[in-house]
Amino acid sequence: MTKTLGLIHTSATLVEVFAKLCAEHLPGVDTFNIVDDSLIKNTVAAGHLTPRTARRVGDHIGSAEAAGADHILVTCSSIGAAVEAAAPFTGVPVTRVDRPMADEAVALGTRIGVLATLTTTLDPTADLVRRSAAAAGKEISLTARVCEGAFEALMGGDAATHDALVAAALRELDVDVIVLAQASMARVAGTVETKAPVLASPPLAMKYLAGELRSERAVHQ
Repeated sequence: MTKTLGLIHTSATLVEVFAKLCAEHLPGVDTFNIVDDSLIKNTVAAGHLTPRTARRVGDHIGSAEAAGADHILVTCSSIGAAVEAAAPFTGVPVTRVDRPMADEAVALGTRIGVLATLTTTLDPTADLVRRSAAAAGKEISLTARVCEGAFEALMGGDAATHDALVAAALRELDVDVIVLAQASMARVAGTVETKAPVLASPPLAMKYLAGELRSERAVHQ
């Protein structure tokens, strides 16, 4: 039976990014997208994830399940706490995009850098990395930094300025491994020489889902 992945985005720019990754890592898996950029706009305006926005994230996850998703991926790190809150009440697996990345970062080093272009994403991703380390029984030191102005540049259509600001911050970090907190930053990974490996959430999430869906298919064969 063909599996279906439902993707929930807070930016339309990520639809094409994940479509390419799905084609590469999930051949034979059907996909559909739910896009609601008001989720990230409201979160940025409030400075944090509000209960109202969290409820709406849960509603979108429920809609994806109702639409026939066998697995759901939420591609925005800023709303990660709402994804985790909704997952236990959902009848299919739900993955927040930065979970596999956080686990990989903890496995690779003890000095971990977290880079974001939004403060609303920095704290949730840093918290996730700390919890991944605690679950692994590992002590880490964490350096968190925001690339001021990069997100606004990208949303304004100036991708070059966004990329330059993120690249400059990547070169400055002296850590064992660097985590890019937002899927929108993945475009910069691999384009600049750094002292440490740079992890981006989209490809790592896809590799994780490929393994999960293969396991599910094997169980039902």
